Amino acid sequence: MEGNTQQQKATRELARVFNGYNKHTGQLRRNLKETNAFFREIRQNYSNACASTINSDSASLDSGQFSCISFPSHEEEFLRGTVGATPYLLVLGQDCAARYQLLNCLLGERRLPLGPDAGEPCEGVQGNVCKRRKLCFTHGRQTRLSLALPGQYELVHQLAANCGRWDTVPRVDLEIQDECEDPAHRLAELEITLHHPLLQEAKVMVAPCRSVQPLEEALEDCTRSVIPVILYAVNQDSLSNDQVAELHRVKEILPFPVCFIRMPAAAPAASPDPARRLEREREREREREREREREKSVLHKQLLQLGLLSGLTGNCTCGAPVQAPAPGAKPQSVLAEASDKPPRLLLSFAKQVLQNQQVEAATLLNGLHCRCLDLFINQAFDMQRDLQITPRRLEYTREKEGELFTSLMAIANRKQEEMKEMIVETLGSMKEQLLDDAANLEFTDIIVTTNSEALTSKEIKSCIHQIQELIVVRLNQAVANKLISSVDYLRESFVGTLERCLNSLEKSHIESTAHNITSNHLKQLLNAAYHVEVTFQSGSSVTKLFWEQIKQIIHRITFVNPPAITPEWKRKVAQDAIESLSAAKLAKSICSQFRTRLNSSHEAFAASLRQLEEGHTGRLERTEDLWLRVRKDHAPRLARLSLESRSLRDVLLNGKPKLGRELGRGQYGVVYMCDNWGGHSPCALKSVVPPDDKHWNDLALEFHYTRTLPKHERLVDLHGSVIDDTYADGASTAVLLIMERLHRDLYTGLKAGLSMRERLQIALDVVEGIRFLHSQGLLHRDIKLKNVLLDKQNRAKITDLGFCKPEAMMSGSIVGTPIHMAPELFTGKYDNSVDVYAFGILFWYLCTGSVKLPEAFEKCSSKDQLWNNVKKGARPERLPCFDEECWQLMEACWNGDPSLRPLLGIVEPSLQSIMVRMCNCDSKQKSSSLEDSN
Repeated sequence: MEGNTQQQKATRELARVFNGYNKHTGQLRRNLKETNAFFREIRQNYSNACASTINSDSASLDSGQFSCISFPSHEEEFLRGTVGATPYLLVLGQDCAARYQLLNCLLGERRLPLGPDAGEPCEGVQGNVCKRRKLCFTHGRQTRLSLALPGQYELVHQLAANCGRWDTVPRVDLEIQDECEDPAHRLAELEITLHHPLLQEAKVMVAPCRSVQPLEEALEDCTRSVIPVILYAVNQDSLSNDQVAELHRVKEILPFPVCFIRMPAAAPAASPDPARRLEREREREREREREREREKSVLHKQLLQLGLLSGLTGNCTCGAPVQAPAPGAKPQSVLAEASDKPPRLLLSFAKQVLQNQQVEAATLLNGLHCRCLDLFINQAFDMQRDLQITPRRLEYTREKEGELFTSLMAIANRKQEEMKEMIVETLGSMKEQLLDDAANLEFTDIIVTTNSEALTSKEIKSCIHQIQELIVVRLNQAVANKLISSVDYLRESFVGTLERCLNSLEKSHIESTAHNITSNHLKQLLNAAYHVEVTFQSGSSVTKLFWEQIKQIIHRITFVNPPAITPEWKRKVAQDAIESLSAAKLAKSICSQFRTRLNSSHEAFAASLRQLEEGHTGRLERTEDLWLRVRKDHAPRLARLSLESRSLRDVLLNGKPKLGRELGRGQYGVVYMCDNWGGHSPCALKSVVPPDDKHWNDLALEFHYTRTLPKHERLVDLHGSVIDDTYADGASTAVLLIMERLHRDLYTGLKAGLSMRERLQIALDVVEGIRFLHSQGLLHRDIKLKNVLLDKQNRAKITDLGFCKPEAMMSGSIVGTPIHMAPELFTGKYDNSVDVYAFGILFWYLCTGSVKLPEAFEKCSSKDQLWNNVKKGARPERLPCFDEECWQLMEACWNGDPSLRPLLGIVEPSLQSIMVRMCNCDSKQKSSSLEDSN
């Protein structure tokens, strides 16, 4: 009776191993389904956005980034294969007797025949070849046998077991008769349906004889959506060459470890006398003990030499303690020994094989969740920056262009008199050179003879025109260069900055070809509109004015006797042209042209900027909508899936933590003691029961932010999480966050009494922790006494990141502890300076050395009154014990204007300076007291 009880217990334990696997597979399958649905929704939204003319999401999430919002094909294939796989116990062995004996051992029932009547020579023995079918044990309410082609249909065949009652499968139903010629009948497997707890969780397949079906075909079903736990029954001292070859083929076909099980010698027929049967059992056990070492050592050595057993694994003798494998370790082939019940090593082996698949799948799934979640968070940062920066850039561009336009117009207005003087000065300085150049000018298209023959009126006009062109070009260059030099500094001050700003606006506004043209045109305007150059091109007002003055010269010269074209004549023409120019009229015309060109460029610039601004306005509206969806929907949903996949991985590797005594309670959870979990000791366990989806999402995001943070000595370490569906006797679902346990919190420490040196060191530790959070892009938003934990040396660590978020993921909600909340928190628009404010209040407590509320807060009867007073400027009072430098520091930290609060990079050295000064004062006082006593 005792043996049967132990056997049933071992069988139930094996069933629980498979039950746990099936339960966790259900969780994994549900998470994978929800993840795929989420990714499909995201991709569908993106596809619709790309197909529309609005192209809303593409402004912030391009195709390259969206390629991460999906499974890599090999990962998806592995995950689908894992969650869709059926757990199998695959029984192989040296012969049918060994396989059948192991099967009976697993079920705890004698369902397959053993003994002399069923133990005839197996395959490979000359004379009588065994032809036993493949067996498949499945669960059913009724016990029945049937023949079926694997994965197809049941065969109509009369079985001996169906002709009457049976406990052990009739031998004739197990074997293929020699006279059977039907191929389907010969390949059929015998399905045995039993109402058994193990079969409720897993199927059991017993391999056929090699003469019936090649091993490769027999194992074919095990390669499709199956997680096999491979058992190899051994009932002889060593393996034959054929059996070794068979094992190597199994290893090639199924890349899974093998549990070799040494079966005991077949038991003789049971005695009706219980006392005699018990005595025989004990005798057999003693006999096995005597032979175990010799037999197993030979087998073990052979398996090691053949590479079928890892050198790191050992034997498991019956009754010997079994060392559990390390969590997450790769399963290895093992050698165990069975008596009349499944060996303990088989239980741990099966658990490790099944767990390894699920841990790998959960890790893979969680890795994808984290990658995509980080992508969303990074995109939220980019979108927030875009929403803040783009309007400022547009406004800056408008302002700077206006300043440039005003400055250039002022130059044009005041330069007319200077221009007149500059033209007169230029003509005066250049006159002799111009006359010399004109005298030596070689005309084009006109032949001047050496005998000074007279030219026609038309040719003379052409000569005068070429002389005039020479004067115009030279004068143009000189005047333009002098005017340019007076506005070059404006180009350096304005145009380069405007170009950079517009380049940025162009990059963030790529929605259509039209907008590209507008942006490019705007860049061209900046490059060309303010290139202040005075050019006397054909048709310009300056050129027309010049020609009007030159016409008089042409008219005067043309209608006298045609002159001879000599250097003296050319010089005379040039001199008359220069002297007839009016510097005042030229200056006025040049400045007028300059103003006209500036006005035209300014108007074109303003029109283009308005068009660009309109495009950006629509884009920013869509970006803000997407930013809201990322913060409110996409990231929280994915964070919850990530929490579930990570928690599943943690519970697979480390199991559920055991709750110890209660350590404390907060607004959202209870903290318990936990002796050890996952190799960490001691631990604290925070149990949170989220009342709704919002709290679930907040908790999931908190876990993601905390878990992805690099370890830091000023932050409490988070070890892992477990989702407990059985919390409070199954009344609710709790999330258990397992973290580092410290000695006490700062509130308790201040009540117990801390020295000034310890309190200043705690202040430094807290600042260091907050600075690290800020460096990671996170705001804590709830710095207070209870959220600062102390170790036994009174060094501080920050805990409880429940309100911790990146600035880009904050929705403007009012969170925190009232007395530590900065005034701007109530507006919904704030930055990481709220943590500086909260530290200022915390530093007040550290300087007082007590936990008593400040008077300004104590007299408030409600939170609303407290908040109103804080917004009006109420702050903690100064106490007589306060050091001046400490008081100035805390006042600076809780300044009502966030922009005037000091950076923590300034606060930290200030604290260090205070600490050094106070410690030196203490040392001097102690030295003085010691001298006085002496």
